[in-house]
Amino acid sequence: MAFYAESWLTELLVGVSLVVVAVYVWFSHSYKYWKKKGAPYQEPQFPFGTAKDIILGKLSFAMGSSDIYRQFKGNRFVGTYFFHRPGLVVMDPDLIRSILVKDFWTFQDRAVPINENEPLNHHLFVLRGDRWRRLRVKLTPTFTSGKMKMMFQTMADCGREMAEVLEGAATRGEALEMRELSARYTTDVIASVAFGVQVNCQRDPENEFRQWGRRIFSQGVLDILTIIISSIHPKLPTLLRMKSSSSLVSEYFRSMVRETVKYREENNITRNDFMQLMIQLKNKGSVDGSKGGELKDAEADGDKRKTCHSLSELSIDDVAAQAFVFFIAGFETSSTTMSFALHELAHHPDIQARLQDEIDSVLKQHDGQVTYEAINSMSYLDKVVAETLRLYPPIGGLTRECNAEYKIPDSEVVLDKGISVTIPVYDLHHDPEFYPDPERFDPERFSEEQKAQRHSYVYLPFGEGPRNCIGMRFGLLQTKVGLTNILSNYKAEPCEKTVRHLSFEPRSIILTPESGIQLRLSKRNKV
Repeated sequence: MAFYAESWLTELLVGVSLVVVAVYVWFSHSYKYWKKKGAPYQEPQFPFGTAKDIILGKLSFAMGSSDIYRQFKGNRFVGTYFFHRPGLVVMDPDLIRSILVKDFWTFQDRAVPINENEPLNHHLFVLRGDRWRRLRVKLTPTFTSGKMKMMFQTMADCGREMAEVLEGAATRGEALEMRELSARYTTDVIASVAFGVQVNCQRDPENEFRQWGRRIFSQGVLDILTIIISSIHPKLPTLLRMKSSSSLVSEYFRSMVRETVKYREENNITRNDFMQLMIQLKNKGSVDGSKGGELKDAEADGDKRKTCHSLSELSIDDVAAQAFVFFIAGFETSSTTMSFALHELAHHPDIQARLQDEIDSVLKQHDGQVTYEAINSMSYLDKVVAETLRLYPPIGGLTRECNAEYKIPDSEVVLDKGISVTIPVYDLHHDPEFYPDPERFDPERFSEEQKAQRHSYVYLPFGEGPRNCIGMRFGLLQTKVGLTNILSNYKAEPCEKTVRHLSFEPRSIILTPESGIQLRLSKRNKV
């Protein structure tokens, strides 16, 4: 009996060894990809490729290309590996422009693995090919300046309530977590605009909607493992029948949308919000007053504008998916931008004072009211927000996937179909070649004179080209309304809990400070 047991164990060890050797040989063969292409590349390490620090949680996703960017500075691009899969980091602004705009149709898809069986994943951010193009056309009319103005009052009301809620803590001189108070404000705005519900998170921080919002960004071990395995091969999680913890989140938000839509349709209720526009798309296939959207190869020499029209309506799950991505994109990115701005303003009282002077002057011209016109006339506020987004871009890198063979301009390197391309936004924003003394907070970098002297593709907080962030106007408006309501009433100052130089959560897709952002607000004595 012992002989058979020993024989079985020996066979098992031999089998495992053969598998390990086979995997090693497979990876080693894959690691010759960029050498064969004649491209500069970083030497990979088995089995992580060039992404060891990201995979092991030592480096933030947002800063995942920083070492490569510094090491290969002077090159236009550099080859990388995520486990065995080759990828390309593009550092040359002209080549970035080609990928995002001129040759967009070769790079129209984001290199983001998704589970297509999950209904909430059928949203604009991750859809591919024709499905993305048709949906982008449908949704473009919902994000015009006119539609933003229509939704503005909701933002203004939530911003005013935030200022009122903060008064007690400011009077007591308490240290406040800026990310939390900003998140409660943006949650109130998005819940109302995107889901059509009043959640009052600013007065009820433990509101059910706020708790579910936290769960979206609280990735468990299984979620992270699923992302990593998807990156090795997109179909592996399905083959392994892996499920993330997002199913409950999905059901909650889909149920909320179904109930909201049903209530409005049965009671003939309309509101000036994003959900109402989604209901129009569901029932009519277009937004009232729109003639359809448009996609174009911007700046492509001789190319005609490409327009895609579709008369089909959205399903109720499609509506839920768009409301969901509107929430996760608008809630977290705007709240972190607000908190990062307050962090820098607290440490630069001269800049804060100048911004408050502008806010006071403009609001005085509008009878003390935070109006759409008032916000859009604050030029220094625009510079402050732009510099915040430079120093702390919410998404540290843009990804695109090559959908056909592509010869890199002015190079002999030909990319194969399926190669993922990364544009290192964080590193471009912190490159002293483009932004002298890049760690210094200086809103004047975004004066018209300085912008004119810089390459336009070294500032990409919202991406660029036909696949840029469709909700950019909304996000900027929401951030500016929040900052205006805080700074018109309070002064932001460091406190004993303040961390001056921030480090970032390694496993967060959004640039997130590990220590939070603790500041003190004091009531302003305005004359």
